[in-house]
Amino acid sequence: MNLRSLVPFRDRASLARPELGVFGSLQREVDRLFEDFARGVPALGTMQTDGNLIPSIDVSETDKEIEITAELPGLERNDVEITVDNDVLTIRGEKKVEADQPGKDNSKAGKDDKNNKNYHVTERSYGVFLRVLQLPASIDPSRVEATMAKGLLRIKIPKPARPEAKKIEVKEAA
Repeated sequence: MNLRSLVPFRDRASLARPELGVFGSLQREVDRLFEDFARGVPALGTMQTDGNLIPSIDVSETDKEIEITAELPGLERNDVEITVDNDVLTIRGEKKVEADQPGKDNSKAGKDDKNNKNYHVTERSYGVFLRVLQLPASIDPSRVEATMAKGLLRIKIPKPARPEAKKIEVKEAA
């Protein structure tokens, strides 16, 4: 199976090899520039690249199917949308800000003061994310199944039946 992510990975610094000698520092600098560029372009990451909320996935396969498992903590199945189009699988989701989280206007008239919190540390990120994967050719989108429980999304993609080899008889020419 040749499954590849269409979203570039974040950590390019690990590609720099010290054995490159004189060009090693140049290679690390070029990697850093690409990493900085990718961090600044929202379409290249998933949710928020500086918040590191790119859903982690596992991809496994058997003779009959491909299974993709994605970690989506804090999301429910209604927050996730999965599409398959032209052998491209797209997982789209949105993690919404909770009512008492920063960024929300908690100062509405009549609201208790106990709900207005002073946050000292906020590390959770919110927003829309995408995860896009190129699937093998000839996947039937109508047979793809997805389930979600306890923040784990499981997508099962049946492999298309391989055409069996057919022996062709050689006939006498007329």
